[in-house]
Amino acid sequence: MEPRRDPVIRVTAMPADANAYGDIFGGWLMSLMDMGAGLIAARHSHGRAVTVAMDGMQFHLPVKVGDEVSVYGELRRVGRSSMTIGIEAWRRHRHEEEEVKVTQAVFTFVAVDNSGKPRTIEPGRNEQEI
Repeated sequence: MEPRRDPVIRVTAMPADANAYGDIFGGWLMSLMDMGAGLIAARHSHGRAVTVAMDGMQFHLPVKVGDEVSVYGELRRVGRSSMTIGIEAWRRHRHEEEEVKVTQAVFTFVAVDNSGKPRTIEPGRNEQEI
């Protein structure tokens, strides 16, 4: 079942992202998910944010060359300087309509200043749903 929200990232899996059998590298998919979570973290914290942890990644189905990959995310928790973001990756075969979830993970980001030190996320600064 397809998520009812806009993706943070949507791309087509290309041959350079795959092994000799046409299966997409897990690291490529993890990178997309990290980028998507980073966009959410930067938007919410209104500045630079860095990945400090990733938990619970499981690959359910393969992604093939030519598949459309959509990354969806939601802000789950905000601390003083940290954010927990749930991310899912879904694939759609090039000539089909149905999307299926291929993996998910939980990313933790910390808002940092220009020198890389943790900074406080201002409460209430961005309360809209991400």
